[in-house]
Amino acid sequence: MHCHSHDLDSLDRRLIDCYQRNLPICSRPFFAMAARLDTTEEQVIVRLQRLQELGVLSRVGPVFDHALAGASLLAAVAVPEDQRDAFAELINQAPGVNHNYAREHYYNLWFVMTATDEKSLVEALKRLEAMLDREILRLPMLESFHIDLAFTIPWAELEET
Repeated sequence: MHCHSHDLDSLDRRLIDCYQRNLPICSRPFFAMAARLDTTEEQVIVRLQRLQELGVLSRVGPVFDHALAGASLLAAVAVPEDQRDAFAELINQAPGVNHNYAREHYYNLWFVMTATDEKSLVEALKRLEAMLDREILRLPMLESFHIDLAFTIPWAELEET
């Protein structure tokens, strides 16, 4: 669905401008946003849903720095291609596993494993390795890159197009 900037009113625009970054971290973030925008919590929720439906916003939610939230690493394992789905199921059952996906490579299953700390992560990988009876390639992150996706929106210029 295509949306023109003139379809967005002042509240829509202020919501977008104020909260591309710094969503309030509290039990009622939409209430806190509403207070700042001089509107109601219900209006904030309704507007955000509408903006997502229009395709103006693709996602509403936090971006975590997972390096501060415990330990994690990218891992890969080589399994027989004809048994790949069965191995993927086993991997998915392991606590802390997410983003499990297949690749056309010798290492044909790749996943991210997370744990509360480094020691727990090492132990969880060892347990999974024993369960799979396969060596797991560990690819720890050496450097973190944060891509800030927020930007200033030139509303006036958009009106002219």
